[in-house]
Amino acid sequence: MQGSELLQEGLALMGLGMGFVFVFLTILVISVTLMSKLIDRYQPVPVAAPADRKSGKTPAKHGQNDEVVAVISAAVHRYRSSRRQ
Repeated sequence: MQGSELLQEGLALMGLGMGFVFVFLTILVISVTLMSKLIDRYQPVPVAAPADRKSGKTPAKHGQNDEVVAVISAAVHRYRSSRRQ
């Protein structure tokens, strides 16, 4: 084989590979777009639950938050004290 024939085959193979990738990505973009439109069309829009402004935070949740804050504070204190040594 001559150099020019080898170059032509290489360019043809490159064009075929790039063409295949381009077609595949085009089909992928079209299919994802169509699926998104189908989901938007058939999936009901979630309705936000009305917020009850009178109740505020419940005591159980407030107690859990206090416990979490205490645990995090203890962990930060222990980490900082171990780094000073």
